[in-house]
Amino acid sequence: MAQSFSSQPDQVIPEPVSVPEAAARRTVNWPHVWAYIGLSFGLAWLVDLVLYLNGGLTHPSAMLMLQFQMLMPAFAALLLGMFFFKESPIYYKTNDAASRWFIYYYFLMTFAYLAAAVIGSIQPALSTTLSGYLLIFSVLGLVLLAVLRWRGGPQSFAGAGMAFGKIRIWLLYGLAMVLFYGLETLLNYVFKFGTLADITKMYPPGTADSIPPLALLASTFLNAVIIGPFLGLIITFGEEYGWRGYLQGELVHLGRVRGVGLLGIIWGVWHWPVIWMGYNYPGQPVLGSLLMTGYTVVLSYFLAYAVFKSKGVWTAAYLHALNNQAMSFFVAAVVTPVSMVMSFNIGIPALVLCALVILLLLRDPVWKETD
Repeated sequence: MAQSFSSQPDQVIPEPVSVPEAAARRTVNWPHVWAYIGLSFGLAWLVDLVLYLNGGLTHPSAMLMLQFQMLMPAFAALLLGMFFFKESPIYYKTNDAASRWFIYYYFLMTFAYLAAAVIGSIQPALSTTLSGYLLIFSVLGLVLLAVLRWRGGPQSFAGAGMAFGKIRIWLLYGLAMVLFYGLETLLNYVFKFGTLADITKMYPPGTADSIPPLALLASTFLNAVIIGPFLGLIITFGEEYGWRGYLQGELVHLGRVRGVGLLGIIWGVWHWPVIWMGYNYPGQPVLGSLLMTGYTVVLSYFLAYAVFKSKGVWTAAYLHALNNQAMSFFVAAVVTPVSMVMSFNIGIPALVLCALVILLLLRDPVWKETD
Protein backbone atom coordinates (compact mmCIF):
# COMPACT_ATOMS: atom_id res chain seq x y z
CA MET A 1 0.00 0.00 0.00
CA ALA A 2 1.42 3.40 -0.95
CA GLN A 3 2.05 5.76 1.93
CA SER A 4 2.86 9.48 2.06
CA PHE A 5 5.42 10.91 4.43
CA SER A 6 6.12 14.44 5.58
CA SER A 7 9.59 15.75 4.80
CA GLN A 8 12.13 14.95 7.50
CA PRO A 9 15.72 16.14 7.94
CA ASP A 10 17.15 12.62 8.12
CA GLN A 11 15.67 10.38 5.48
CA VAL A 12 16.97 6.91 4.80
CA ILE A 13 17.73 6.54 1.11
CA PRO A 14 17.09 2.96 0.01
CA GLU A 15 19.84 1.10 -1.77
CA PRO A 16 19.33 1.00 -5.55
CA VAL A 17 17.60 -2.12 -6.81
CA SER A 18 19.30 -3.88 -9.69
CA VAL A 19 17.42 -4.24 -12.95
CA PRO A 20 17.22 -8.06 -12.74
CA GLU A 21 15.82 -7.87 -9.19
CA ALA A 22 13.24 -5.26 -10.16
CA ALA A 23 12.25 -7.28 -13.22
CA ALA A 24 11.89 -10.42 -11.13
CA ARG A 25 9.38 -8.70 -8.89
CA ARG A 26 7.25 -7.92 -11.94
CA THR A 27 7.29 -11.48 -13.27
CA VAL A 28 4.51 -14.01 -12.80
CA ASN A 29 5.69 -17.06 -10.87
CA TRP A 30 4.20 -19.51 -13.36
CA PRO A 31 5.21 -22.73 -11.57
CA HIS A 32 3.36 -21.54 -8.46
CA VAL A 33 0.40 -20.32 -10.53
CA TRP A 34 0.04 -23.67 -12.31
CA ALA A 35 0.34 -25.51 -9.00
CA TYR A 36 -2.43 -23.34 -7.57
CA ILE A 37 -4.71 -23.70 -10.61
CA GLY A 38 -4.20 -27.46 -10.64
CA LEU A 39 -5.00 -27.85 -6.95
CA SER A 40 -7.97 -25.46 -6.83
CA PHE A 41 -9.51 -26.94 -9.99
CA GLY A 42 -8.75 -30.51 -8.98
CA LEU A 43 -10.38 -30.19 -5.56
CA ALA A 44 -13.43 -28.28 -6.79
CA TRP A 45 -14.04 -30.53 -9.79
CA LEU A 46 -13.70 -33.59 -7.57
CA VAL A 47 -16.53 -32.19 -5.44
CA ASP A 48 -18.54 -31.61 -8.62
CA LEU A 49 -17.91 -35.19 -9.73
CA VAL A 50 -19.18 -36.54 -6.42
CA LEU A 51 -22.26 -34.32 -6.73
CA TYR A 52 -22.87 -35.52 -10.29
CA LEU A 53 -22.57 -39.17 -9.28
CA ASN A 54 -25.09 -38.56 -6.50
CA GLY A 55 -27.76 -37.22 -8.84
CA GLY A 56 -26.52 -33.71 -9.49
CA LEU A 57 -28.37 -30.57 -8.47
CA THR A 58 -31.52 -32.50 -7.54
CA HIS A 59 -29.78 -34.19 -4.61
CA PRO A 60 -30.79 -32.72 -1.21
CA SER A 61 -27.14 -32.05 -0.35
CA ALA A 62 -26.50 -30.08 -3.58
CA MET A 63 -26.35 -26.61 -1.98
CA LEU A 64 -24.16 -27.97 0.80
CA MET A 65 -21.78 -29.40 -1.81
CA LEU A 66 -21.76 -26.14 -3.78
CA GLN A 67 -20.82 -24.19 -0.66
CA PHE A 68 -18.07 -26.70 0.06
CA GLN A 69 -16.81 -26.18 -3.50
CA MET A 70 -16.61 -22.41 -2.90
CA LEU A 71 -14.13 -23.02 -0.09
CA MET A 72 -11.63 -24.75 -2.38
CA PRO A 73 -9.86 -21.75 -4.03
CA ALA A 74 -8.84 -20.24 -0.68
CA PHE A 75 -8.09 -23.66 0.79
CA ALA A 76 -5.69 -24.35 -2.09
CA ALA A 77 -4.02 -20.93 -1.80
CA LEU A 78 -3.67 -21.14 1.98
CA LEU A 79 -2.39 -24.71 1.90
CA LEU A 80 0.26 -23.91 -0.71
CA GLY A 81 1.17 -20.59 0.88
CA MET A 82 1.56 -22.01 4.37
CA PHE A 83 3.42 -25.22 3.64
CA PHE A 84 4.95 -25.13 0.15
CA PHE A 85 5.65 -21.57 -1.07
CA LYS A 86 8.52 -20.54 1.21
CA GLU A 87 8.51 -16.90 0.09
CA SER A 88 4.79 -16.58 0.90
CA PRO A 89 3.86 -14.07 3.63
CA ILE A 90 1.84 -16.81 5.34
CA TYR A 91 4.57 -19.51 5.28
CA TYR A 92 4.28 -21.27 8.62
CA LYS A 93 7.95 -20.95 9.58
CA THR A 94 8.04 -17.17 9.18
CA ASN A 95 4.47 -16.05 9.86
CA ASP A 96 3.73 -15.35 13.52
CA ALA A 97 0.98 -12.77 12.94
CA ALA A 98 -2.35 -13.08 14.73
CA SER A 99 -4.04 -13.69 11.37
CA ARG A 100 -2.49 -17.19 11.24
CA TRP A 101 -5.13 -18.33 13.73
CA PHE A 102 -7.84 -17.42 11.26
CA ILE A 103 -6.08 -19.58 8.66
CA TYR A 104 -6.13 -22.53 11.05
CA TYR A 105 -9.81 -21.86 11.71
CA TYR A 106 -10.49 -21.78 7.98
CA PHE A 107 -8.87 -25.19 7.61
CA LEU A 108 -11.05 -26.48 10.47
CA MET A 109 -14.16 -25.04 8.83
CA THR A 110 -13.24 -26.62 5.49
CA PHE A 111 -12.89 -30.06 7.05
CA ALA A 112 -16.20 -29.56 8.86
CA TYR A 113 -17.82 -28.90 5.47
CA LEU A 114 -16.10 -31.99 4.10
CA ALA A 115 -17.55 -34.12 6.89
CA ALA A 116 -21.00 -32.59 6.36
CA ALA A 117 -20.81 -33.16 2.61
CA VAL A 118 -19.93 -36.82 3.11
CA ILE A 119 -22.72 -37.32 5.64
CA GLY A 120 -25.19 -35.42 3.46
CA SER A 121 -24.33 -37.62 0.49
CA ILE A 122 -24.92 -40.77 2.52
CA GLN A 123 -27.91 -39.49 4.50
CA PRO A 124 -29.67 -36.88 2.28
CA ALA A 125 -32.37 -36.23 4.90
CA LEU A 126 -29.74 -34.68 7.19
CA SER A 127 -28.58 -32.08 4.64
CA THR A 128 -30.80 -29.23 5.86
CA THR A 129 -29.89 -29.86 9.50
CA LEU A 130 -26.20 -29.97 8.67
CA SER A 131 -26.44 -26.69 6.75
CA GLY A 132 -27.92 -25.07 9.85
CA TYR A 133 -25.09 -26.30 12.05
CA LEU A 134 -22.47 -25.14 9.55
CA LEU A 135 -23.90 -21.63 9.73
CA ILE A 136 -22.45 -21.53 13.24
CA PHE A 137 -18.97 -21.76 11.72
CA SER A 138 -19.64 -18.63 9.67
CA VAL A 139 -20.81 -16.68 12.72
CA LEU A 140 -17.88 -17.86 14.84
CA GLY A 141 -15.53 -16.99 11.98
CA LEU A 142 -16.78 -13.40 11.97
CA VAL A 143 -16.28 -13.17 15.73
CA LEU A 144 -12.77 -14.59 15.42
CA LEU A 145 -11.94 -12.09 12.67
CA ALA A 146 -13.03 -9.18 14.86
CA VAL A 147 -11.06 -10.45 17.86
CA LEU A 148 -7.87 -11.16 15.89
CA ARG A 149 -7.97 -7.81 14.13
CA TRP A 150 -8.43 -6.08 17.49
CA ARG A 151 -5.59 -8.04 19.09
CA GLY A 152 -3.18 -8.05 16.16
CA GLY A 153 -4.09 -4.81 14.45
CA PRO A 154 -4.87 -4.21 10.77
CA GLN A 155 -1.31 -5.04 9.67
CA SER A 156 -1.67 -8.58 10.98
CA PHE A 157 -4.11 -9.28 8.15
CA ALA A 158 -2.71 -6.85 5.57
CA GLY A 159 0.72 -8.46 5.82
CA ALA A 160 -0.85 -11.85 5.10
CA GLY A 161 -2.69 -10.57 2.02
CA MET A 162 -6.01 -10.42 3.88
CA ALA A 163 -6.50 -6.68 4.36
CA PHE A 164 -10.05 -5.64 5.17
CA GLY A 165 -10.02 -2.55 2.97
CA LYS A 166 -11.88 0.73 3.30
CA ILE A 167 -15.38 0.54 4.73
CA ARG A 168 -16.35 3.47 2.49
CA ILE A 169 -15.71 1.29 -0.57
CA TRP A 170 -17.71 -1.56 0.96
CA LEU A 171 -20.71 0.73 1.36
CA LEU A 172 -20.50 2.76 -1.86
CA TYR A 173 -19.75 -0.13 -4.17
CA GLY A 174 -22.26 -2.33 -2.39
CA LEU A 175 -24.96 0.31 -2.85
CA ALA A 176 -24.00 0.66 -6.52
CA MET A 177 -24.30 -3.10 -6.98
CA VAL A 178 -27.76 -3.26 -5.41
CA LEU A 179 -28.99 -0.32 -7.51
CA PHE A 180 -27.54 -1.89 -10.64
CA TYR A 181 -29.36 -5.17 -10.01
CA GLY A 182 -32.51 -3.18 -9.29
CA LEU A 183 -32.14 -1.52 -12.69
CA GLU A 184 -31.61 -4.89 -14.36
CA THR A 185 -34.76 -6.19 -12.69
CA LEU A 186 -36.75 -3.23 -13.99
CA LEU A 187 -35.39 -3.82 -17.50
CA ASN A 188 -36.38 -7.48 -17.29
CA TYR A 189 -39.93 -6.39 -16.56
CA VAL A 190 -40.04 -3.60 -19.17
CA PHE A 191 -38.67 -5.81 -21.97
CA LYS A 192 -40.86 -8.72 -20.84
CA PHE A 193 -37.87 -10.95 -20.12
CA GLY A 194 -39.48 -11.93 -16.83
CA THR A 195 -42.69 -12.05 -14.84
CA LEU A 196 -43.58 -10.72 -11.40
CA ALA A 197 -42.50 -13.19 -8.74
CA ASP A 198 -44.59 -14.61 -5.93
CA ILE A 199 -42.46 -13.81 -2.89
CA THR A 200 -44.44 -16.17 -0.65
CA LYS A 201 -42.88 -19.10 -2.53
CA MET A 202 -39.59 -18.26 -0.84
CA TYR A 203 -41.08 -19.33 2.49
CA PRO A 204 -42.59 -22.58 3.78
CA PRO A 205 -46.27 -22.94 2.74
CA GLY A 206 -48.61 -20.86 4.89
CA THR A 207 -45.91 -19.07 6.92
CA ALA A 208 -46.00 -15.78 4.98
CA ASP A 209 -49.66 -15.61 3.91
CA SER A 210 -50.71 -13.30 6.75
CA ILE A 211 -47.90 -10.76 6.22
CA PRO A 212 -48.69 -7.72 4.00
CA PRO A 213 -46.86 -8.06 0.67
CA LEU A 214 -44.88 -4.80 1.01
CA ALA A 215 -43.79 -5.67 4.55
CA LEU A 216 -42.74 -9.13 3.42
CA LEU A 217 -40.82 -7.67 0.49
CA ALA A 218 -39.07 -5.11 2.73
CA SER A 219 -38.06 -7.65 5.36
CA THR A 220 -36.81 -10.09 2.73
CA PHE A 221 -34.81 -7.31 1.08
CA LEU A 222 -33.18 -6.28 4.36
CA ASN A 223 -32.30 -9.87 5.17
CA ALA A 224 -30.81 -10.31 1.70
CA VAL A 225 -28.68 -7.15 1.50
CA ILE A 226 -27.83 -6.50 5.17
CA ILE A 227 -27.69 -9.79 7.08
CA GLY A 228 -27.13 -12.28 4.27
CA PRO A 229 -23.80 -10.90 2.96
CA PHE A 230 -22.20 -11.08 6.39
CA LEU A 231 -23.47 -14.59 7.07
CA GLY A 232 -21.99 -15.62 3.73
CA LEU A 233 -18.76 -13.63 4.11
CA ILE A 234 -16.52 -16.53 5.15
CA ILE A 235 -17.89 -18.69 2.33
CA THR A 236 -17.19 -16.06 -0.35
CA PHE A 237 -13.78 -15.43 1.20
CA GLY A 238 -13.24 -19.03 0.13
CA GLU A 239 -13.31 -17.90 -3.48
CA GLU A 240 -11.98 -14.38 -3.16
CA TYR A 241 -8.77 -15.09 -1.26
CA GLY A 242 -7.93 -17.60 -3.97
CA TRP A 243 -8.95 -15.53 -7.00
CA ARG A 244 -8.55 -11.88 -6.01
CA GLY A 245 -6.08 -12.52 -3.19
CA TYR A 246 -3.49 -14.96 -4.52
CA LEU A 247 -4.07 -15.45 -8.27
CA GLN A 248 -4.83 -11.82 -9.11
CA GLY A 249 -1.71 -10.79 -7.21
CA GLU A 250 0.32 -12.92 -9.61
CA LEU A 251 -1.47 -12.29 -12.91
CA VAL A 252 -1.51 -8.48 -12.62
CA HIS A 253 2.24 -8.63 -13.33
CA LEU A 254 1.07 -9.13 -16.93
CA GLY A 255 -0.59 -5.72 -16.63
CA ARG A 256 -3.73 -5.09 -14.61
CA VAL A 257 -6.18 -5.10 -17.52
CA ARG A 258 -4.73 -8.22 -19.14
CA GLY A 259 -4.19 -10.07 -15.86
CA VAL A 260 -7.70 -9.47 -14.54
CA GLY A 261 -9.20 -10.51 -17.88
CA LEU A 262 -7.24 -13.78 -17.79
CA LEU A 263 -8.35 -14.33 -14.20
CA GLY A 264 -11.98 -13.87 -15.23
CA ILE A 265 -11.63 -16.59 -17.89
CA ILE A 266 -10.01 -18.99 -15.41
CA TRP A 267 -12.74 -18.27 -12.88
CA GLY A 268 -15.42 -18.95 -15.49
CA VAL A 269 -13.91 -22.28 -16.57
CA TRP A 270 -13.75 -23.29 -12.89
CA HIS A 271 -17.59 -23.04 -12.86
CA TRP A 272 -18.16 -25.18 -15.95
CA PRO A 273 -18.97 -28.55 -14.32
CA VAL A 274 -21.91 -27.12 -12.36
CA ILE A 275 -23.11 -25.27 -15.48
CA TRP A 276 -23.07 -28.61 -17.32
CA MET A 277 -25.27 -30.00 -14.56
CA GLY A 278 -27.82 -27.23 -15.19
CA TYR A 279 -26.83 -24.59 -12.65
CA ASN A 280 -27.62 -20.96 -13.63
CA TYR A 281 -28.48 -21.86 -17.25
CA PRO A 282 -30.70 -24.98 -17.21
CA GLY A 283 -30.61 -26.91 -20.47
CA GLN A 284 -27.80 -24.80 -21.94
CA PRO A 285 -24.50 -26.54 -21.09
CA VAL A 286 -22.46 -25.04 -23.97
CA LEU A 287 -23.99 -21.57 -24.28
CA GLY A 288 -24.30 -21.44 -20.50
CA SER A 289 -20.58 -22.14 -20.10
CA LEU A 290 -19.72 -19.29 -22.47
CA LEU A 291 -22.13 -16.89 -20.80
CA MET A 292 -20.86 -17.79 -17.34
CA THR A 293 -17.30 -17.10 -18.50
CA GLY A 294 -18.36 -13.75 -19.89
CA TYR A 295 -20.10 -12.95 -16.63
CA THR A 296 -17.08 -13.90 -14.51
CA VAL A 297 -14.86 -11.73 -16.72
CA VAL A 298 -16.96 -8.59 -16.21
CA LEU A 299 -17.46 -9.39 -12.51
CA SER A 300 -13.70 -9.90 -12.16
CA TYR A 301 -13.07 -6.40 -13.48
CA PHE A 302 -15.57 -4.93 -11.02
CA LEU A 303 -14.23 -6.86 -8.02
CA ALA A 304 -10.62 -6.13 -9.00
CA TYR A 305 -11.46 -2.44 -9.30
CA ALA A 306 -12.96 -2.53 -5.81
CA VAL A 307 -9.83 -4.26 -4.46
CA PHE A 308 -7.53 -1.72 -6.13
CA LYS A 309 -9.53 1.16 -4.67
CA SER A 310 -10.07 -0.40 -1.25
CA LYS A 311 -6.67 -2.12 -0.84
CA GLY A 312 -8.33 -5.15 0.72
CA VAL A 313 -9.39 -8.62 -0.43
CA TRP A 314 -12.21 -8.72 2.15
CA THR A 315 -13.87 -5.97 0.11
CA ALA A 316 -14.20 -8.46 -2.76
CA ALA A 317 -15.49 -11.15 -0.38
CA TYR A 318 -18.21 -8.80 0.88
CA LEU A 319 -19.21 -7.67 -2.63
CA HIS A 320 -19.25 -11.28 -3.82
CA ALA A 321 -21.58 -12.25 -0.98
CA LEU A 322 -23.77 -9.20 -1.62
CA ASN A 323 -23.83 -10.04 -5.34
CA ASN A 324 -25.14 -13.55 -4.63
CA GLN A 325 -27.72 -12.39 -2.11
CA ALA A 326 -28.99 -9.37 -4.06
CA MET A 327 -29.33 -11.24 -7.34
CA SER A 328 -31.15 -14.11 -5.64
CA PHE A 329 -33.54 -11.63 -4.01
CA PHE A 330 -34.42 -9.80 -7.22
CA VAL A 331 -34.86 -13.04 -9.19
CA ALA A 332 -36.90 -14.91 -6.58
CA ALA A 333 -38.85 -12.05 -4.97
CA VAL A 334 -39.35 -9.35 -7.63
CA VAL A 335 -39.09 -10.42 -11.29
CA THR A 336 -38.29 -14.00 -12.27
CA PRO A 337 -36.67 -14.31 -15.73
CA VAL A 338 -38.37 -16.54 -18.28
CA SER A 339 -34.93 -17.57 -19.51
CA MET A 340 -31.60 -16.83 -17.82
CA VAL A 341 -29.97 -16.73 -21.25
CA MET A 342 -32.15 -13.81 -22.35
CA SER A 343 -32.28 -11.78 -19.16
CA PHE A 344 -30.68 -8.75 -17.58
CA ASN A 345 -29.37 -10.95 -14.76
CA ILE A 346 -26.65 -13.21 -16.13
CA GLY A 347 -27.83 -13.50 -19.73
CA ILE A 348 -26.81 -11.89 -23.02
CA PRO A 349 -28.50 -8.51 -22.31
CA ALA A 350 -26.79 -8.41 -18.90
CA LEU A 351 -23.36 -8.96 -20.43
CA VAL A 352 -23.90 -6.07 -22.86
CA LEU A 353 -24.96 -3.75 -20.04
CA CYS A 354 -22.14 -4.90 -17.75
CA ALA A 355 -19.56 -4.49 -20.52
CA LEU A 356 -20.56 -0.83 -20.91
CA VAL A 357 -20.06 -0.27 -17.17
CA ILE A 358 -16.65 -2.00 -17.24
CA LEU A 359 -15.52 0.12 -20.18
CA LEU A 360 -16.21 3.19 -18.05
CA LEU A 361 -14.32 1.74 -15.08
CA LEU A 362 -11.32 0.95 -17.28
CA ARG A 363 -10.86 4.67 -17.92
CA ASP A 364 -9.66 5.08 -14.34
CA PRO A 365 -5.85 5.58 -14.11
CA VAL A 366 -5.70 2.89 -11.42
CA TRP A 367 -5.54 0.28 -14.20
CA LYS A 368 -2.24 1.71 -15.41
CA GLU A 369 -0.52 1.30 -12.06
CA THR A 370 2.09 -1.42 -11.72
CA ASP A 371 2.27 -4.11 -9.04
